[in-house]
Amino acid sequence: MSKVDISPVTTNSDMNEFIDLPWKIYPRESNWVPPLKKDVRRLLDPKRHPFWQFSERELLLARRDSQVIGRIAAIIDHNYDQYHGERMGAWGFFECMNDQQAADALFAAAEQWVKSKGMRFLRGPLNPSTNYEIGLLIEGYQYAPTIMMPWNHPYYLDLVQGCGFKKEKDLIALRISQEDMIGPRIQRLAQRITRSGKVWCRNGSKKNLQSEMSLIADIYKSAWAENWGFVPLTEDETREMARNLVPIMKEELTFFIYYGEDPAGVVMILPDVNPLLKRFNGKIGLTGALKYLMYRHEIRGLRGALLGVKKRYQKLGLPLVAFDHLFKLLKGNHNYDYIEFGWNLEDNDAINKFESEMGAKICKRYRIFRKSW
Repeated sequence: MSKVDISPVTTNSDMNEFIDLPWKIYPRESNWVPPLKKDVRRLLDPKRHPFWQFSERELLLARRDSQVIGRIAAIIDHNYDQYHGERMGAWGFFECMNDQQAADALFAAAEQWVKSKGMRFLRGPLNPSTNYEIGLLIEGYQYAPTIMMPWNHPYYLDLVQGCGFKKEKDLIALRISQEDMIGPRIQRLAQRITRSGKVWCRNGSKKNLQSEMSLIADIYKSAWAENWGFVPLTEDETREMARNLVPIMKEELTFFIYYGEDPAGVVMILPDVNPLLKRFNGKIGLTGALKYLMYRHEIRGLRGALLGVKKRYQKLGLPLVAFDHLFKLLKGNHNYDYIEFGWNLEDNDAINKFESEMGAKICKRYRIFRKSW
C-alpha cells in the first residue's frame, strides 16, 4: 500500500477538496445528509465566521496517490480555554475512508499541531465547539439524523479508537411520537404550577429575532454555565446563529417561559428540514424553491434543540409547563409525527429522566473522545 501524505489546506482547490470529500465517502442511499456547501465554507472561513475571532484552526488533508482520502480540523478555542482553563485542543470535521493508516496520519498531525500551541489534550469531534454540531454517532445508525446532528459510518468508531482515543462523554438523543406524549397527566401537574398566574409562556418573534436570540443566549448561559463542555456564545456568534435560523424557525415552536416579568426559561424546537437538505444535495441552486414546494411534505419530524431554565428557577417544575405548552401546540397537528430531543449529556439525569417519563425513548448515542499526554 502506498504512503499517506498529510498536507494543510492552503489553496482554494484544497478547500474545495476538503468540503467535497464526504460526497465521496457516503453513498446517496446512506442516512448521511449533505450539508449546504456554502454553509460549510462560511463556517470554516476565519474572515467570515465569528467563531474564528477567538479561535485558531489547521485544516488537514490526507492523500494517497494524489487522491484525497481523509480530512480533519485541529482547533484551539481560546474562549473555551479562558472559561475552563483546561488547555484543550479539539479535533473536528473528520471524514475518512475505511483506512486506519490515513486516520492515524490525520490524528497524528492534528495532535502535533495542538501540542505546538501548548495544549494538554485533544478532544473531539467538535465541529467546531459544543455550540455547533458535535459527537461521533456510535448507536442508532438506522435512523436518519435530525437537523444539525451528525451521521457517520459505523467504522469511524474503530478508526478513532485505533488512534488511541478513549471515551470522555456520551450524548444521547431521545424520540417521542405524538401518540406517546403523555398529555392529561402533564396538564394536571402544569396547572398546579401556573395556577398562581406567575408562570406563563409566550411565542418567539422572527421579527425581533436578533433580540430574541440574545435573550436565548442569556438564558442558555445561566442554565448551562456549570455543564460539561459549556462555553458561552459571543454576541457575534449569536447574530450568526439568528441569521441561520431565520429560514427554518417557527415562531410557535420557539417559546419563552416567564416567571412574572422575568424570562425564566426557553424552548427551541426546529422543524427537521434534513429531508429537504437530502434533496438539495449540497446546494440549493435555481431549482431550490421548486424542490421546497414539491418535497416540504417530507418534513415529518421536529428536533428539540434547546430546553433551558435559569438556575434560580430550576426547582419550580418549569419543564412540565414547557412540555404541556408543547403538547397543546402539537395536539391534532398532523404535520409532524415525532420530536427528537438532543443532544443530552448521558449523565444529565434530571432531563433524561424527565423526558423518559414523558414517553421518550433513547434512539441514538454519540461519543466525545479524549486523548491526553
